Amino acid sequence: MNTTRSAVITGVGVVSPHGIGADDYWKALCQGRSALAPIDREGCEHLPLRIAGLVRGFDAEAYVEARYLVQTDRFTHFAMAAAELAMADADLTPHPDDPFQVAVVTAAGSGGGEFGQRELQHLWAEGPHHVGPYQSIAWFYAASTGQISIRGGFKGPCGVVASDEAGGLDALAHAARAVGRGTDAVLAGAAEAPIAPYSMVCQLGYPGLSTTDDPDRAYRPFGTDAAGFVPAEGGAMFVVEDAETARRRGARARALIAGHTATFTGAARWADSREGLAHAVRGALAEAHCAPDEVDVVFADGLGVPEADRAEALALADALGDHAERVPVTAPKAGLGRAHCGAPALDVAAAVLALEQGLVPPTPHTEDCPYGLDLVIGHPRPVELRTALVLSRGLMGSNTALLLRRART
Repeated sequence: MNTTRSAVITGVGVVSPHGIGADDYWKALCQGRSALAPIDREGCEHLPLRIAGLVRGFDAEAYVEARYLVQTDRFTHFAMAAAELAMADADLTPHPDDPFQVAVVTAAGSGGGEFGQRELQHLWAEGPHHVGPYQSIAWFYAASTGQISIRGGFKGPCGVVASDEAGGLDALAHAARAVGRGTDAVLAGAAEAPIAPYSMVCQLGYPGLSTTDDPDRAYRPFGTDAAGFVPAEGGAMFVVEDAETARRRGARARALIAGHTATFTGAARWADSREGLAHAVRGALAEAHCAPDEVDVVFADGLGVPEADRAEALALADALGDHAERVPVTAPKAGLGRAHCGAPALDVAAAVLALEQGLVPPTPHTEDCPYGLDLVIGHPRPVELRTALVLSRGLMGSNTALLLRRART
């Protein structure tokens, strides 16, 4: 991203367990609300995973045309809806005059599990002639990028990021680099829908998964009684534009994508993630020409596994020095669950809103923090914010840091 073209976020679209749209999402975050609840999806009753962050009241038909609905899974419905909301926020028109100047980049880890399971059930129960033709594409992790680009007529350098949960941040970095290479606008982000029986069974092998049946205790990142994490569905999409192009068309720059670095340290090797995450933070700061003490808030990964939480706190101390003890840290996903690649995308949406409002949302459920961090709990904290550091680690070993700056007004 070291180019003369600056990448700014001009549109934010959110589909989350806290509601549809950035306004409802932000209001719930600032109130410290929790959307974690017992899983009530058909076919999940016998599974040991009891609690998740569920998107409720989502009417796919209100956002997605019927011809796309039948071709796509719930995770793509979320992404298409969030993309539509982001475009409306940025006043970006579908089917632009120059379609090669608009691109799409998404990240996904779970893919279309609900759609795939339904079609496989048809296969085994009724035979191959009862499997729909869209099975070949709807389950695929690239489906959201493809359908958003087809629907909007966007023919720029589209892509899909497959880098574990951290892909939700890496997609924005790819978008910023595409802008740096000459693309005017990129729809970027991630949305997931892993709360279906097949998808949930696939997740049961994660050792850090919380199996408690109490929504208030299921996910408490950085807490003394942290006992793992819970999954979720939802995500966020963004319009990332060249700053000058956005200015010429009268679009509001909401935040600047200033720095990014990604590393890899191996699956579930949380002690090793300390070094990898610290390296990512240093790289993002260097790319942004940002000193450690200029970081005003950290949106933490906050896995809720004690070894991983300790490694993250130590990584911040390694990268930020003494400032790590003073900078406000928050993990609002504690009230949402971890929506795989959609989780850090939702954190970016929260960071953009926090920069605009000068307010750090709290970490729900967690009541204390033994790791020497200034964890924001209980109530939102007013802070003069200029920079926000967003962190993400994947269960398979990816580590990413993304630095945002408040847009100039």
